[in-house]
Amino acid sequence: MRQARQIANALHTMVPAKRAGRTRCRAALLTWLICLASLAPAVAGEKTPTDPTPSMDRLGWLTGHWRGEAGGIVMEEWWTAPGGQLLLGLHRDSKPAKEGAAPPKGFFEYLRIEGGANGIHYLASPMGREPTPFKLVRLDGEKQVAVFENPGHDYPQRIVYERQGDALVARIETIEGTKRRQWQYRRVGDFSK
Repeated sequence: MRQARQIANALHTMVPAKRAGRTRCRAALLTWLICLASLAPAVAGEKTPTDPTPSMDRLGWLTGHWRGEAGGIVMEEWWTAPGGQLLLGLHRDSKPAKEGAAPPKGFFEYLRIEGGANGIHYLASPMGREPTPFKLVRLDGEKQVAVFENPGHDYPQRIVYERQGDALVARIETIEGTKRRQWQYRRVGDFSK
């Protein structure tokens, strides 16, 4: 609002005294239009051009050691605190060996979320393979939800992380929301410091 007043004052000083009546009305109208235009992104709930990429700090709620279990498989994820436009993660699935049997081979995945000129991307490297990028398309720091997508990937095409109190829910699916798989983790450690 202060900026609008400054514009109005500048317009008033440029108007010659003889034509002040009509021109000042036009200047006042122009000032109000500028004010309304500057408020439009805020009213629409859109980001302003000065903040094209959300801060990596808004993903800090992922930080920690998370553990869950499903079908006898222990699933764990570790996420570092954001730093230098980067969060590092590791996922591991392990299953206890049955008595007298060799231990089953586990599954692991290197994870990272990195910010750059093209936005924020989640990169997954299952079993150490070449990373597959997923672009951040939605981040709600208040509700602690992050949605990453890669429509060109076969499956998954969407990865969702959502913090629900002391639980972390991870979900993968297609862009249409089909083939949905979901896992729930509990926080068992914190290394945010």
